[in-house]
Formats: sequence, structure tokens, C-alpha cells
Amino acid sequence: MKKNKIQLLLMLAIGLSIAACDTDVKHKTPVVGAPVLGESDPAANATNVKAGNKDITLTYDKNVFFATEDIHLLTLTGDGEILDANVYGSSEDFTIHTRLKKETSYTLTVPQGVVLGPTQVEAPEVSVSFSTIALNKSLVNPNATAATQKVFSYLLENYENKILSGTMAEVNWNTNEAEMVYQWTGKYPAINCFDYVHIYVSPSNWIDYDDITPVKDWWDAGGLVSMMWHWNVPVEDPAVNPDAGYNFYIEENAFDAANINDPDAWEYDVFWTDIAKVAESLKTLQQEGIVVIWRPFHEAAGGWFWWGRNADSFKTLWTTMFNYFQSEGLNNLIWVWTCETEDEDWYPGDAYVDIIGRDLYNTGASDAVDQYDEVDEEYGHKMIALTECGSVGLISEQWAAGGRWSWFMPWYNAEEDTTAGEHEHAGEEWWQDAMSHDFVITRDQLPDLK
Repeated sequence: MKKNKIQLLLMLAIGLSIAACDTDVKHKTPVVGAPVLGESDPAANATNVKAGNKDITLTYDKNVFFATEDIHLLTLTGDGEILDANVYGSSEDFTIHTRLKKETSYTLTVPQGVVLGPTQVEAPEVSVSFSTIALNKSLVNPNATAATQKVFSYLLENYENKILSGTMAEVNWNTNEAEMVYQWTGKYPAINCFDYVHIYVSPSNWIDYDDITPVKDWWDAGGLVSMMWHWNVPVEDPAVNPDAGYNFYIEENAFDAANINDPDAWEYDVFWTDIAKVAESLKTLQQEGIVVIWRPFHEAAGGWFWWGRNADSFKTLWTTMFNYFQSEGLNNLIWVWTCETEDEDWYPGDAYVDIIGRDLYNTGASDAVDQYDEVDEEYGHKMIALTECGSVGLISEQWAAGGRWSWFMPWYNAEEDTTAGEHEHAGEEWWQDAMSHDFVITRDQLPDLK
């Protein structure tokens, strides 16, 4: 009798155990001691999540463990990429490093058993869905020409998928750097940037901005055009000292941007005379159908140019120029504001800026990508470009690490002998690397954007 009782009890215990296991599998309810998800970052169903390199953190109610060889079991829908995953030290946080695209819906799934609790008890399956931030897809100028809208749409289409190559004119209007890149690589860059730096002496025997031939030739050859302006101003009131000279560095002149709208100030006449001159030049380009990626007042928050004395006067400069150009019927401009990071007070505002730029020098690929991420964190609703660079990490390395700039543009050479492949900012090897990749757009790859 005793033996029969023991057998009965054993059978009952086995039956209960089987029933418990069957219930756990069917309903996926965690057993006692299993880690339970408390919260996630981003939260479930979150919108406007930062794109690019993004950490997704799952926080459980107890310390958890994850074997890195199980990373292949994690899934991320929506064309996302899982780069790495780990639990750092003794922690309740499971961190998944991802790369996300903008305007995309994602679902991250961690299957049952991939995460374990302190006693090796399996955590149940977890899925978190969210969507990333959307880009502004409309130009700030509602009257933009059809060609301007076409160029902007092309930039949007390629953003985060491909990067455009670019070069900078050497002081006056030319394509010398683009020709140099062609000699090194057999390919022309997609963009050439020109500078109104010497418009205050134009026309002269060495520079005449009324002659738009270099710009038109580049545009007609299928290239995109960018313009900037190192705005040289008199270092002091020209009525008092007409021979004082010109400069754009803040430490070299007394020009106060706060006075541009005061008719009694000497800065007023200088500002309005010069801006009218540039407007006429831009009108000439517009008449030829040329779209201009326009980047005025760059690096303002750096404090080294006269337009960077303070944030308030800078924003007045920007909006005054924007409104004046609008009133003059300039509808061929795509407006690019260059940030210095952590300078949100200097931002003219979404209504005045189409693209965010960042200028970097003497920066390795990893640090350059950190800068990209920092700008993207604040201005992820806008496209971001590497609007100037020099002695930076290889474009291939930046791209692989998540630096998805809209375009890049090394500054022109001023010192080295480029015939030997040397360059002050980007030598032959650097350019050969850049132009050898399918994700880098060259001039011959551009569609007809006229």
C-alpha cells in the first residue's frame, strides 16, 4: 500500500509539472524569477525617435544577462541594422546599438530565452515598436523655382543613402580644385562651391563677379553649384578712414552687425550696398536657371567672424538677408545654416533654414561621426552636410560608422604642391578613397536637374 501511494504521488507531481510547462509555453507567461520588462527607451509606440546611430535600452525588473553570440537572434524590422548588443556589468539594462533611417517604422524583437535572469531563468519575448523622425521636405521659400525644388528633392532622395562629393573654389571664381580631383581620380565632384569673398573689389583685373562663366560652365556640365560669402567689410567707418582696409575677422574690424538697420550708422550703408551687389549677382545666376546651395554667415557661433559677435545680431543678419532676397525675387536658393554644435541660440529658425551644415578640421572619422550624431540629435528634422572639412577621417570610414552627411567639401589647397598628390586639407589618397565607393555621388552620376 505504501509503495502504491508513493507511485501515485510521483505520477501526480509529473502531471502537474507537464501541465505547468504546457501553460507557460502556450501563454508565454514568465515563471517565477523570470526578468520582466519594466520600460524601454524609446518607449513603445514612440514617434519622432532620433535616427542614425541609436541605442535602444530595455530595462528589466532585475539584473539580466545576455550572451553576445546570440545577437543574431534579435530582429529589427524596417530596414534597420543591429550593430551590437550587451549588458554592461551588473545591470537591469539590456542595450542594443542600432542604425536607423529617418521616416521609418521599426519593431525590435528579443525572443524568449535570449535574455536571462540572475538564476538563468529565461525572460519572455519582448517586442517594442516605434517610428523615427521625419525630414522637412518643403523648401523655406514657397516660391522656389521648379529647378530649385528639383535639386532639393534630389538631395532628399539620396540623404542617408548616398553622399555627394564637393570641392571649393580657390579664392576667386574657378573650378581648380575640381580639376585637381579629376586628375587624381578620373571623376569630377558633384558640387563646386564659389565664394563672394572679393565682391567688394569687383570688377577688377583679376575678379569680376559680373562674369558668371565659371559658374555657368560648371552648371552646364551637369554639376551642382554652391555659394558662400566671406563678407569683407571696412575695418572702420570709411568716411573717417577711407584707407583702413577690409577684413572679415572680428578681431580685425569694428563693424557692428547690430547697426545694419540704423540709417545713421556707417554699417548701414556698407551692409545694404554689399547685399544689393550680391543679390544682383544671384539674380544673374537665376536668369540662367542656375540653382544655388546658399551658405551665408557660416560658423557664426565660433566667434571669429564679424557676423558672430552675438546670437541676436546674427539672427537679425540672417532674417534680414532672407527677407530682402525674397523681396528681390530670388527664388533659386537653398538655405544652409552652419552650426558649431551647442549653439541653438544662434539658429535662425526652421522657417529660414533648409539644411544644417557642420565644418570640421583635424578630426578623425570617429570624432567626425560623433559630431554628426550631435547635430542630428538637435536638428534631425533637417538634412545635415559636411559643408567644410580638412584633414578629416576617410569618407569611407565616416560612412561606415554612421556619418551620413548629405555632402562633403574639403577646403581648397593654399600651400602644398598638388602635383605630388599632396594637399593642405585632402590629398590624393583621401580623394581616391572617397571617389572609389558606390555611395559617393560624382558629377557624371547626377541626373538632369535643370
